[in-house]
Parts: sequence; C-alpha cells; structure tokens
Amino acid sequence: MAEKMLQFVRLQQRQPDKRDAGARRADWAEVYQPFAQEAAATQASRCSQCGVPFCQVHCPLNNNIPDWLKLTAEGRLEEAYEIAAATNTFPEICGRVCPQDRLCEGNCVIEKGFDSVTIGAVEKYITDTAWEKGWVKPPMPVRERAQSVGIIGAGPAGMAAAERLRTMGYQVTIYDRHDRAGGLMIYGIPNFKLEKDIVQRRQQQYAEGGIVFSMNVAIGQDITLDALRAKHDAVLIATGVYKARDIDNPGGDLPGVVPALDYLIASNRKGLGDSVPEFDSGALDAADKHVVVVGGGDTAMDCVRTAVRQGAASVTCLYRRDKTNMPGSMREVKNAEEEGVRFEWLAGPEAFFGEDKVQGVRAQRMHLGLPDATGRQQVEPIPGALFNLQAELVIKALGFDPEDLPAAFGEPALSVTRWGTLKVDYRTMMTPLPGVFAAGDIVRGASLVVWGIRDGRDAADQIHSFIQARGESPAIAAE
Repeated sequence: MAEKMLQFVRLQQRQPDKRDAGARRADWAEVYQPFAQEAAATQASRCSQCGVPFCQVHCPLNNNIPDWLKLTAEGRLEEAYEIAAATNTFPEICGRVCPQDRLCEGNCVIEKGFDSVTIGAVEKYITDTAWEKGWVKPPMPVRERAQSVGIIGAGPAGMAAAERLRTMGYQVTIYDRHDRAGGLMIYGIPNFKLEKDIVQRRQQQYAEGGIVFSMNVAIGQDITLDALRAKHDAVLIATGVYKARDIDNPGGDLPGVVPALDYLIASNRKGLGDSVPEFDSGALDAADKHVVVVGGGDTAMDCVRTAVRQGAASVTCLYRRDKTNMPGSMREVKNAEEEGVRFEWLAGPEAFFGEDKVQGVRAQRMHLGLPDATGRQQVEPIPGALFNLQAELVIKALGFDPEDLPAAFGEPALSVTRWGTLKVDYRTMMTPLPGVFAAGDIVRGASLVVWGIRDGRDAADQIHSFIQARGESPAIAAE
C-alpha cells in the first residue's frame, strides 16, 4: 500500500483543469475538463488511508471513499466503480454537484497541511469511465416480487428509492407532474454543472430495468392518493420542495422581479429544446440586462452564472452576510467571480423601484452583530447606509419551502411540521397513513442531492421491511 498510497507528502493537490473563463461564459458546457487516467490515479494515490476516514464519516451516504481511491490508484477501475455504486445511486452526479469542499474534501485529514484529496473529481472520473466501458447496468432483480410500490416524485430521493426497490424485485412505478424525470437535477441545476444527458440516461436505464415512469401526472388532480394506495402495496412521497421563499419589500410585485426557480426552469427548458414563452418574451431572459440576484446559496450561484451565459450586461449578487458566512460552495463563488459576477457582501434589498417594471434595487448595508441562540451572528442594518443598483431583472434566490401537500393531495391525514414538511416516524419513515412513506426534501427541508439519495435509499429499506412484515397480502386498502 505504501508504494501506491500516502503520496500526499510528495504530490500536490490538483483539480482537473478548468476551461478558460472567457470560453465558459460563451457556452453551457461543464467547467472542468475530465481527468486523464494517469492524473486520476496520481491524485487518488494522495489518500492517506487513515484509520478514521473523516471523508466517509462526513459523506451523507458514508461512501467507502478510501477504498475506491486505493483501487483507482492501482488501476482497478471496475472494482472502484462497484465500491462507489454500492452506496451511491448516482456517483456520476454527486461527483459533479456535491459541495465536496463542505463535505468529504473539507474534512479530509490531510487538508490542513497538504490540501485535501480531490475526491469529487476522482468519483466523477470513475463513474464516467464505467459508463463508457458499459459497466453500469440497469437494476435487474434476482427474482421478481408480486408486490408493487408507487413513488410520487422523480427527483433524487424518488429515483434512488426506485432503483433500490427494483433491485429487490418489487414492481415500481414513479409518478411525476413534470414531463421528464430528475426533478431539480433536470430543471433546476444548469448544464454547466450537470449536463442533462447525464440525468436522462439514468431514466432510460431504469426504464430498461423495469421501472415504470408515469409522467405528467399530478397527484390530487389526475389521480388521488387513495387510488395510489389501493393500487400499490406501499407509496413513497418524494416530491421535494418547490415553493419559493419571498421577501416583503416595496416593489416586490413589479414585473422583472422573479423567483429563482422560475428563472432556472425557463433556462433549462430552453436548453432542452422546449417552447418557453416566458423566455422568448424576454421576461425570463437576462440578455443585455443588468441583473441582481438576491441570496447567497448554491441556487443564487446557479442564477448568477446562468445570467452571465445568457449575455447579461452586468450581474451582481446581493448577500446580507459576508463571504465567510455564505452558505453556498466556495468553489461556485470562485467560478462566478472568474466569470465576471460582482458580489455585494453585507447588503440586502430594502426596496425595488421602477414605473411599470423594475429598474433598480435600493440596498441596505449590513453588519454582523452578536451571535443568536444558534451561534450564528445576527445581521443588523447600518442606519442611513443605502445605495442603489441598476437592475432590469431581479432574481430572488432565498430558498424553498414545501407546498401544502395535504391540500394538494386532498388528504388531511398527512400531518405537517411547523415548517410545512411532512411528519414521519423517523425510525420507519412512515407518515400517519399506514403504508405511506415520505423521504427527501419534503421531510428534511430544502437540501442537497446527496441527502435526497440517502433518504431515498433508507426509505426503500423501510418499505421493504414493511411489505415483508405484511406478507403476501394484496395492495393497501385506502382508508
């Protein structure tokens, strides 16, 4: 092992080469070039193979990272893929969109003195190679089971649960109100972070494995939850959270002040070749406009970098805390800065102004005060410190809340928390309705793709236990 591993003492960390910022601004291709085999093996060999792998501990999926790094360093890529895929349903997606700087790489034990191992890039390399070599197979069970499971939502949690249940032999149908599977992976995350064919090939592969996709189906409108419960032995709700948080500022209803998700969905649909009237009219197109994005998370970074590629005249990110306290990935911030985005730290919107459409933002300078009960410093306005920003398009990227699912599904027995997320028994992941489970953001709140995968896989295991405990009984009778 010593010959192949622990090379961090002589080899420097190296991420895959980035494309030039000027070239990136002009297209939607991914930012990072793929690793060559030798570079991936070399970077993997920097792993210290530590006794307590904090990279694995801090990965929501508890991926066996040291194992597949060692196998990559030894050139045993097919085995490395098998190890990666054993715990992760979408390693090729996590390698692209996970904030590794806050998770695995940020907790690497060699980080302080030698810079962390390039875990995410190696994970992407392993899985991209697996797809090229044909090692990635549809989920095929050893034996078929008669019982069926209906899954509401084709996002990360729903797809991960479907794959795991299908591998166990269950008959699985995914219902989604959109026309493509993937949830925010297809409609929320821009191409320069996750190209859409990466997501679409998973849907095709799962269909080949026997998972049925019932698209353009809205539960509560096209089919009732009761009907699903009668049809399937168990139902999983994995709808995600799509309701945009808002701010109550004067002028917030002016044309040109739009929610982030509306903006991103329009851009992604246009990229997929759909007809998007709101984009074609210019309402959701940043071209030649001065754009202000309000927020500091990964969604805000997606918005500013999308606006750059649409040809905005200028792009400014307005965030009420400082750079250190920004919740988004620092790599995304750096990429945005390279691409010409201007950041106004410690500043928040006080009002939006304009006549018949937005023309600017009046912003308030802030400072960080004493910590609150959570330990985070409170944000306090600086009296009289106001300034104006020109803006023909203002994008509100303030996070997402759950929709009112009990009302949408016509099922008041689905109880919710004070945050609007579905209540479940956390040991079983079951809602108060027998046989109806919930997982992902609709339980956790808006979170990362990797947490959705984790929750979906866990829910699949609980559904399996529930069905097996009931034996070969027919589908659930709706109450």
